[in-house]
Amino acid sequence: MHRSGATMAWNVFKFCTALRGLGSIMILLVLGVVGVTYYAVVLTNYGPALSAGGLDSVVALLVLILFHSLLVMLLWSYFSVVFTDPGSVPPSWRPTVDEERGEADPLVGTEFSNVQADPNQRIRYCRKCNQLKPPRCHHCSVCGRCVLKMDHHCVWVVNCVGALNYKYFLLFLFYTFLETTLVTASLLPHFIAFFSDGEIPGTPGSLATTFLAFVLNLAFALSVLGFLIMHISLVAANTTTIEAYEKKTTPKWRYDLGRRKNFEQVFGMDKKYWFIPAYSDEDIRKMPALQGLDYPSKPDFDSQ
Repeated sequence: MHRSGATMAWNVFKFCTALRGLGSIMILLVLGVVGVTYYAVVLTNYGPALSAGGLDSVVALLVLILFHSLLVMLLWSYFSVVFTDPGSVPPSWRPTVDEERGEADPLVGTEFSNVQADPNQRIRYCRKCNQLKPPRCHHCSVCGRCVLKMDHHCVWVVNCVGALNYKYFLLFLFYTFLETTLVTASLLPHFIAFFSDGEIPGTPGSLATTFLAFVLNLAFALSVLGFLIMHISLVAANTTTIEAYEKKTTPKWRYDLGRRKNFEQVFGMDKKYWFIPAYSDEDIRKMPALQGLDYPSKPDFDSQ
């Protein structure tokens, strides 16, 4: 039994190490797909069509404008997820109120040293990091640290998705779906031409790139759509992937404030910033949830 447990721990460690190494490769893969798609759409098909004249030039211009606009937003959102820290627990963080006691009876400093890693207590403790855990915080074995409002570790972005970059991740999914759908629709006539009896203009390399770009973007559009629908439902309930799994037997969720407020907990209240990977200074100042340490809950839960 002892050897089996040791082997399992060693395998998990190797798996987490492999995920960290795989992440860099996944970034190159994303950029490779973008490069293939750009070559097929801009350089091979719709770029040359601009000089064709007539309706074809107008269609090509519209496709290229939409393609480049979505591509800029996609890459902006993607690298925002990659380079934004999802949120770490500050070394000096301490809970100011024991939720078991209520707001009228705050904890004192001498009590923190007696906090045990008891899963039944409201104040949570991470044995791996040897520190207290804020609400909705979870330990990531790949990153080797606790992450604020952790949703999951994503190898595509070489980063955890948490409180400070979850919005950017959702925008990345959103713009990826729009971009891949646009590419699939714009390359569909060229894809159908592969199965026609007529002669297809272009070199073998350009034709192969067009075929590959269509298949890749169709696959990504379908797969990303599933993830997007799932995360929209999570945002609507103000929960994360981990929390949705943990609270399967819980009929009520203390952080479910209604769909409008749940949405604002992720995207902020300033509508001008909803579709860009950034927050207004006012939202950051007024909404503690965007910092990942404090979250409003239902009044009935607070009274209980």
